[in-house]
Amino acid sequence: MVVIRLFALSHKAEFATFLLDLRLLRECGRHFAEDSLADLAGISRWPRCEQLSTWRPWRLGRAELCWQSDETWALGDTCAPLVSTGSLAGNCLAYRRLWDKLHSGPRVGSVPTFDWFFGYEEAQGFLLPLLQEAQAAYPLRVLDVGCGTSSLCTGLYTKCPIPVDVLGVDFSPVAVAHMNSLLEGGQDQIPLYPGHPASQLQFIQADAQNLEPVAPSGSFQLVLDKGTWDAVARGGLPGAYQLLSECLRVLSPQGTLIQFSDEDPDVRLPCLEQGSQGWTVTVQELGPFRGIPYFAYLVQVSH
Repeated sequence: MVVIRLFALSHKAEFATFLLDLRLLRECGRHFAEDSLADLAGISRWPRCEQLSTWRPWRLGRAELCWQSDETWALGDTCAPLVSTGSLAGNCLAYRRLWDKLHSGPRVGSVPTFDWFFGYEEAQGFLLPLLQEAQAAYPLRVLDVGCGTSSLCTGLYTKCPIPVDVLGVDFSPVAVAHMNSLLEGGQDQIPLYPGHPASQLQFIQADAQNLEPVAPSGSFQLVLDKGTWDAVARGGLPGAYQLLSECLRVLSPQGTLIQFSDEDPDVRLPCLEQGSQGWTVTVQELGPFRGIPYFAYLVQVSH
């Protein structure tokens, strides 16, 4: 059994970055070949992808978090050998070159999408009631910022019984090309068909910190951010606050912004409250999915 323990970390930012390193490797290991991952940020010693996919967190208290796997693999005395030259999350998650390289790498198995955190199947029980309660003319306009190659947009389009007009934007042209190909039936896939005849789906390359070219103000009833704040914040909080500002700008007066994350509320809520003054911020716990608890942070206009 592999066990990694972190005791009494003095810097919460270092702790969060370490968790993002492990989470990204763990999730990527489900979908991408090991060679394409090892080259991203100097990863030279870490468990095989299939081992990473079996890791699960055990929270033993606020100062300690343990990751363990039933696989046998010698880490040595500390977790340091996992990353030999810097931090994957700290150095790369905010930059396009990582995601371009990741999405262009060979995939493991036949799953055409890659979901950081979780996908549409896990989110639909939370999203569908919100869509049903939305007070707007159909089809409801949904924006997914930093969509990557997630199943969130495609799931809404193909499985949602409510008519939706979904726009997925990402700054990676590789990710956008992949999703448009999937939509049209490329890569030996069957073309995607809507779950409701009036539903629409489109993918566009755009920077989520500057949505002016693709999204007028007040034009979406629902804006989704699944891990995009987490990635952008690795490059600094000013970028994350700009992302938040753009999401709120394009939101309709009765709309909802949802950030999906595994970041604890005591860290995320103060940031959202500071960046969305005049709006109401609430949080709901989701999951756990594969043993990991997640949170949905909802930002709505104050009444």
